[in-house]
Amino acid sequence: MKILIIGKGFIGARCAEVWGEEAFVSDKIIDSKQDVLDLLVEYNPDVVLNAAGVRGKPNVDWCETNQEETILGNTKLPIIIAEACQEKNIYLLHIGSGCIFYGESPDPKGWKESDFGNPIPVYSRSKWAADLVLSTLPNVGIARIRMPIDYIPSPTNMIDKLATFPKVIDVENSVTIVEDMIDVFYKLMEKRAEGIFHVTNPGTLKHREIIALYEELVDPNHKNEWISNDDLVAQGLATKGRSNNFLQSENLEKLGIKMRPIHQAMRDTMEKYAKLKK
Repeated sequence: MKILIIGKGFIGARCAEVWGEEAFVSDKIIDSKQDVLDLLVEYNPDVVLNAAGVRGKPNVDWCETNQEETILGNTKLPIIIAEACQEKNIYLLHIGSGCIFYGESPDPKGWKESDFGNPIPVYSRSKWAADLVLSTLPNVGIARIRMPIDYIPSPTNMIDKLATFPKVIDVENSVTIVEDMIDVFYKLMEKRAEGIFHVTNPGTLKHREIIALYEELVDPNHKNEWISNDDLVAQGLATKGRSNNFLQSENLEKLGIKMRPIHQAMRDTMEKYAKLKK
């Protein structure tokens, strides 16, 4: 399978590393459908993975004051890419976000792929807008991920972020282990799977559990203060509260695609992370 990855950020680069000669990565600036068509002619891929997007630096609060750039990168760009892929009849897998859901879901088991988002910040709204459009198209899949955690140390890795914050919010979430995510992306593209997929490991994980593993396996001297999600805004550490939610992965199950239970996958990830930190 010949894969064109659009976007050379953290996720795009990790996928390309694992997929080796099957993958080609482009970080070309895309302003029009013709720019994408040119890429499709140049690489002649079987499938396309859109790993490009705007997350903001140092965090998503940046998106609140840079709304146009956020919308262009997270809403307009995926639509342009999809338009070109539709014209060439090439399957597109777009990386979405589970951050489009806020609060408790109607179903006690968690938010479903078919549930409507209720995003609050600009970043989440821009991701949800792309989902609304792309989910109507044939030959398109949307893979929503949540708080990706990798075993390779990196400033963008959730482990590194939590370990360096002096204050950490005490919350529980669905999360995505990157190693498992890359495998799921490949299988979705193999199957040319259409629709929306929650690419999160079964179960939920608390920040306290991540930090506990970090202190057990990486740094026993680590210290931090625990605060609530409301404190994050009240103390001026963020402009808006973060999305905290539980997601179901019904559509992956229908395809027979499985991910490891989150606590098993998280321990394995932290053990690998600890060896690389030594």
